[in-house]
Amino acid sequence: MQRTNPSAATISNRCSSLGGMAGGGYGRGAGIPLKDRVRAGQHPEPAPIRAVAEPPPQPGRHCWITLPVDASQPRPGLLLEWRRAGHLWEGRVIYAAQLRPGRWASVEEWLPAELLTTE
Repeated sequence: MQRTNPSAATISNRCSSLGGMAGGGYGRGAGIPLKDRVRAGQHPEPAPIRAVAEPPPQPGRHCWITLPVDASQPRPGLLLEWRRAGHLWEGRVIYAAQLRPGRWASVEEWLPAELLTTE
């Protein structure tokens, strides 16, 4: 036989008989964003005209790491930047490597340019 707490049932019934919950006190905006709402009799200020600017160039480029740290087959990565290392070039890349079977981690490292390819 299962016992029930009569006071919990009474509270539950009282709450459900109070009706719907309030809407948070902000009223309904008829789907109009706050920035576009104005009081009756007021006129909204026109939005300033903005010049269309070119977005900054994306520094990241897709690449293939021919010898990833987990020594598996070539893996896709993201080339973030280049630097000069003596008379050679290195690329800073980020890619996923398998640490243990089924366990992956992101790797960020500087690799010689000859370990990176676009194909």
